[in-house]
Amino acid sequence: MTVRTALEQGARILSEASIPVPRLTAEVLLAYAVRNDRAWLYAHSTDELTEVAWIHYGRYLKERLDGKPTQYITRRQEFYGRDFIVSPAVLIPRPETEHVIETALEKLPGAGPGAIVDVGCGSGAIAITLALESGRPVIATDISAPALAVAARNRDALAAPVSLAACDLTGALASRTAALIASNPPYVPLTDHPSLQREVVDFEPHIALFGGPDGMAIYNRLIADAARVLKPGGWLVMEVAYNSDARVRELLAANFTDIEMRTDLAGLPRVVAGRLR
Repeated sequence: MTVRTALEQGARILSEASIPVPRLTAEVLLAYAVRNDRAWLYAHSTDELTEVAWIHYGRYLKERLDGKPTQYITRRQEFYGRDFIVSPAVLIPRPETEHVIETALEKLPGAGPGAIVDVGCGSGAIAITLALESGRPVIATDISAPALAVAARNRDALAAPVSLAACDLTGALASRTAALIASNPPYVPLTDHPSLQREVVDFEPHIALFGGPDGMAIYNRLIADAARVLKPGGWLVMEVAYNSDARVRELLAANFTDIEMRTDLAGLPRVVAGRLR
């Protein structure tokens, strides 16, 4: 079977199963099966697939049909222009989280000296991106040992000045040492569980998804922790759900000033930031 025929058949199978963007998914999976990039597929469209590549491709298609996200099959996801290793131990980095990076980088110059911290780092996408974009070292924390192992692989692969700490939120950090804390905490309400896509609820780590009954459990603790760890004038930058930004801003009001909300490209609330008084 040629590369072109394999692509056409894969895209048709995925389309019939109502898998989103079936052609692109087939291209990504076939490129991974032949251990090359998508451009290679078009340059070699009349080449015959090897038996090994065909077997791999068939397995990847089956996994995707069973609901496994493409990123967990290929073990890769792009974020802020860099490739990150991902596994079911970590959330798949989303493009919306790049707004956390943009906001944090904007606030850094006025935050003064001190540590930059990524709380609940998962794959390390936020910590590594902040370190490489700012040129400053970053501390990344997570309660999950498997997640920290993925973050370590990404840090080493991208040669980022990031140190990793196994702790709950900011538990490993001393008081008044941080200039900026960034976080994409678990914020999905448990009540949303039945309505989530199977790709999310069946494959992504629940510890990184769910923020208690109303989605606010981690925000309540993180904002209190940040008030201890940040230096006066330091910034807390957090991703939020589209319907939780007002409640997060209310929590910040007790100890933070210059509170602001940023929207994503869809116009939905995505980031809330505040500066410690």
